[in-house]
Amino acid sequence: MSVAFVRSDGQWLEYSLIPAARRHRPTLVLLHEGLGSVALWRDFPAQLAQASGCRTLVWSRLGHGHSAALPAPRTPSYLHEEALQRLPALLAALDIEQPLLIGHSDGGSIALLYAAAWPDRVAGVVVLAPHEFVEEEALAGIRLAGEAYANSDWPQKLGRYHAYPDAVFRAWHDTWLAPEFRSWDITACLPAIRCPVLAIQGEDDEYATMRQIECIAEAAADVDLLKLADCRHSPHRDQPQAVVAAIVGLLDRLAAA
Repeated sequence: MSVAFVRSDGQWLEYSLIPAARRHRPTLVLLHEGLGSVALWRDFPAQLAQASGCRTLVWSRLGHGHSAALPAPRTPSYLHEEALQRLPALLAALDIEQPLLIGHSDGGSIALLYAAAWPDRVAGVVVLAPHEFVEEEALAGIRLAGEAYANSDWPQKLGRYHAYPDAVFRAWHDTWLAPEFRSWDITACLPAIRCPVLAIQGEDDEYATMRQIECIAEAAADVDLLKLADCRHSPHRDQPQAVVAAIVGLLDRLAAA
């Protein structure tokens, strides 16, 4: 993917935009996970764009990839800041209206928060292993990740994808394990979501239980769940064909409606 930069909310953000092959379909906006970036989506955006025919946007949040550094230390409200301030600014800067938001992990939480705040601004939402509240399973997984980061070549590997690899890891690891983050919970906002939601999670997710997607189905009006076997925390990597097929199915449903 060729990469460009856009000035959004006063900061330069790295992004890549795959052109549409079919007309009258929403732009797909991919929102990466807590350690993600444009490059770390690997070939999934290209696969999805080819199968769907949709214009497809991938971008790196502040501090990630080759976007500008975080201007201040992260707080427990960082996902709300991304959803309610930075994502709207980016969509405005790139003149994107009525997107289909596709979020992985942290990105899924951001997509849900955005759709709840502005239910008329989205065509639909796809979430891959999202978080709506803090589970001990997530904290245990993050603690293990911290040990691996300190005792392996993970920092060097992360440096291939981020200008500030240690800052990326510390912002994710330290924020989630902070005592004040333990009460983070966005389930109260879910009933405000009116667009169709496709929630996907692996049965072997090392950072969450199925309650993370089941609570969406219990609260929002129009939710389909897809639970994948032989799949961990990254469904688009472990089961890409199933994920792409499910997203294309949602797009076909939106087109028919």
